[in-house]
Amino acid sequence: MVTVMSRPAVEAGGPLARAANAVYWALAIEVLWALTAAPGLVAALFLERHPSNLPLYALAALPLGPATAAAVFAWRVFLRERDPSPVHQFGRGLRVSWLDALRSWGLALVVLTVLGTNLAYRDAVGVTGALVALYVVLGVVTLLWALRMLVLAATFTFRWRDAARLGLYTLVTRPLVTLGLLSVLVVAVGIAFLTFDAVTVLLASLLVLLVVRNDAPVIADVEERFVAH
Repeated sequence: MVTVMSRPAVEAGGPLARAANAVYWALAIEVLWALTAAPGLVAALFLERHPSNLPLYALAALPLGPATAAAVFAWRVFLRERDPSPVHQFGRGLRVSWLDALRSWGLALVVLTVLGTNLAYRDAVGVTGALVALYVVLGVVTLLWALRMLVLAATFTFRWRDAARLGLYTLVTRPLVTLGLLSVLVVAVGIAFLTFDAVTVLLASLLVLLVVRNDAPVIADVEERFVAH
């Protein structure tokens, strides 16, 4: 089990150059994320917003997992090394993490689809009262676990089942970081609710950066305790 990140490097240039580089990276990662997720994003445009289409929405959301993991990888390189090539690092992140990201994200989408369908047709399936609240909590926990797994997949080369257990473990043992991850999720949903879904898509790169910043203590802890040096 080894990390896929490496040494920091010295960044050249003054504040203006660093700011311009950060903007360049944000735009580049945004474009690359959107291109990677494009098949699902385009498919979602043609789906009617009806509960019966939840499985199709889940299928359309499948590319978001590998795209987000690759963006996590690229941002971590930027924060630690200031590599001049976001395209290279995004592609590298996609190559090393796409399979684990797809497994984790796909499993989460299956669970979310089942929960969402049961909630949408709760009268027919008998989901009432406390079960509704329980389903909502399970859905939120599933999504938080999926986001944590994308960060782990982009950073480490654990076996998937070990990473899955570690994802749940860190959600519980790092409550403040988990609360921060929930806050990013609330911000993303809030932006989509108050504006348009497209705005959330356009801010995906910055939202991923918030996730990377938030989960830094978890990554440091996992690296120290569970990675052989």
